[in-house]
Amino acid sequence: MTFTLDLLLIPIAYLIGSISFAVVVSKCMNLPDPHSYGSGNPGATNVLRTGNKLAAVLTLMGDALKGYLAVMLARVLLGDQSLTASLNSWLLCGVVLAVFLGHLFPVFHGFKGGKGVATACGILFGVNAILGVATLGTWIIVATFMRYSSLAALSAAIFGPIYFVFLFGFQPMGIALLIVCLLLIWRHRSNIRNLLNGTESRIGSKKTAK
Repeated sequence: MTFTLDLLLIPIAYLIGSISFAVVVSKCMNLPDPHSYGSGNPGATNVLRTGNKLAAVLTLMGDALKGYLAVMLARVLLGDQSLTASLNSWLLCGVVLAVFLGHLFPVFHGFKGGKGVATACGILFGVNAILGVATLGTWIIVATFMRYSSLAALSAAIFGPIYFVFLFGFQPMGIALLIVCLLLIWRHRSNIRNLLNGTESRIGSKKTAK
């Protein structure tokens, strides 16, 4: 591919990220719009508040897969078989940021997106499987013992860049992942306030519809 055509990967990644699986799955399964109840966040944790575990799992898988597929599609089209080349590719960094911003601000859903936990996880697996497993493991451990999805997400966001530097040192991709993690923390600012106030909902809890 030429450089000009390569740049098209960035808007394509944004459009992929703009597919909100919480909204799509809810419509297909005749569930309420995820913006209308609980936290109002179109994500798997909020969809779980409907009591429909299958819908929550499908949302989680869809949001994670779009992050993974956007990164892997770019790597394949760029003809990149080298992990070292991937970590030094500013274009691939752009793809990572584009798919994540697409999830946060989806053009297909009025720019009202989710908080990005599953999509960030998919991105990390697309960059490197070991990095993805380590960060996902952090989320699982915190979520299992603390029962707070937001706290687990914040912990994973903090440790994700640390794991990356530990595994690969300082690379351009590390900057992109740091921005993703900072955006994820920013999207959880209301959850941080709730955690500090002791009012944050635990995993599996239900809130009444707005």
